[in-house]
Amino acid sequence: MRPTTQKITRSPPPRSRAGWKLLFDGKTLDGWSNFKKTTIKPGWQVKDGMLVCVDPHNAGDIVTAEKFGAFELQLDFKMAEGANSGIIFHVTDEGSAVWQTGPEIQLEDNPKAADPQKCGWLYGLYKPADDPKTGKPIDSTKPAGEWNHIRVVISPDGCVHEVNGVKYVEYVMGSEDFSKRVAASKFGKMPKFAKADAGYLALQGDHGEVSFRNIKIRSLAGKN
Repeated sequence: MRPTTQKITRSPPPRSRAGWKLLFDGKTLDGWSNFKKTTIKPGWQVKDGMLVCVDPHNAGDIVTAEKFGAFELQLDFKMAEGANSGIIFHVTDEGSAVWQTGPEIQLEDNPKAADPQKCGWLYGLYKPADDPKTGKPIDSTKPAGEWNHIRVVISPDGCVHEVNGVKYVEYVMGSEDFSKRVAASKFGKMPKFAKADAGYLALQGDHGEVSFRNIKIRSLAGKN
């Protein structure tokens, strides 16, 4: 028998120290749901203190109960071989999919995943400078099956992606450069893309097994 969707609690987890809020308590799926739903498909499970997409064929994208504007997000992620996922921010209910309104920070197993957009890039818009040692974009990710750490700052003053302590990209949402890049991408045909100042955070769950832990966020006061 196919598992049924899981009933979850929409209220977010409690706030932790120094303004950080835990988005995953390590025990339950509270504070998350599938996009535009009140439940979570059984492809998402809590395993050994991790939030895991165990079955990408029956998982879908999940979103936070709360919306965030300017923030710093940090989390650990681990990709299965060939898997890819993503962190999408400023998601609103105006699109039929999370990526129609929210920009995506790509997560993937770079050597084996099929998508040419690599881990830590802002999907279709920004990628790191080339590493002079390899002639290819900077890549500080660890092999499939090992934990990586990502830090993301999203603010009107500027946005930053760091993977395992290495800065990947910087950009300013809504700037002339940002707008030109959007217009030249597939997102240029999506009128609501990257237009919101705040929205849900989403985790993508349809391209292989991915695990998350230590998911925490803090609001950047006065930047929303």
